Amino acid sequence: MILDFDPGDKVINPLNKEWGIGQVQSIINEKVTVNFENVGKKVINANIIDLKKIYNE
Repeated sequence: MILDFDPGDKVINPLNKEWGIGQVQSIINEKVTVNFENVGKKVINANIIDLKKIYNE
């Protein structure tokens, strides 16, 4: 699996939109650490949760 994320990218978790916009902090294998505006830091398993990248609007 290839993840199309880099540290600093903005993402949302479509299954938990109430978490708000998150910023990718680190990527180690399939584990993506994201700091979300409403819930703080979460470690996401990209094999289970499909984060959506937010592109510049």
